[in-house]
Amino acid sequence: MKHALVIEDLPAARHWLVEALRQAFPELAIDVAEDCESARRCLSAKLPDLALIDLGLPDGDGTALIAAIKAVKPDCLCIVASTFADDAHLFPALRAGADGYFTKDQGQAELVRTLRDIEQGHPPLSPGIARRLLDFFHQPDPLETPLTPRESEVLQLIGKGYATAEVAGLLAITRNTAAGYIKEIYRKLGINSRAEAALKAAEFGLLR
Repeated sequence: MKHALVIEDLPAARHWLVEALRQAFPELAIDVAEDCESARRCLSAKLPDLALIDLGLPDGDGTALIAAIKAVKPDCLCIVASTFADDAHLFPALRAGADGYFTKDQGQAELVRTLRDIEQGHPPLSPGIARRLLDFFHQPDPLETPLTPRESEVLQLIGKGYATAEVAGLLAITRNTAAGYIKEIYRKLGINSRAEAALKAAEFGLLR
């Protein structure tokens, strides 16, 4: 690896990630970006071999950047660095092509070890994320869903992190129709949030 890109909006977290990279790979050239727009400028100038990507950026979702990088450079290692460890963030990032996922509550030394393990072919996963993945694949067969096929489609998209307008576009329906489906899904499942919807989608096997 010769070139890395750190995409993180918070200065303290950005500094932490850059320092960890410098300790793990002293010869690595590192560029930084604080939002999606500046990240795209960096990517247009030079594609990295390794990208550390925050998901919650001021002007967009880091998941879209993962997909964009993988589309033009599939061998780039895209690793999520996030405060979020829930299914609604984890699984969409992995489906977009993320090669690893760690949370920002790791210590500096632990993060450096995690990054160095990349060269040995070990996926860079923080312990909590690794346990979550094991739990997901060891869970029992999917529960039978009380939803209609269309409602299941909507729930699947919600579970992957899509907004209501995006669900409408993907299913070629109006935003009001999509919102109606979501309201009915919440009623049938007795839930009140997108985080709960993502968990239900996982239980029904819709995120596999």
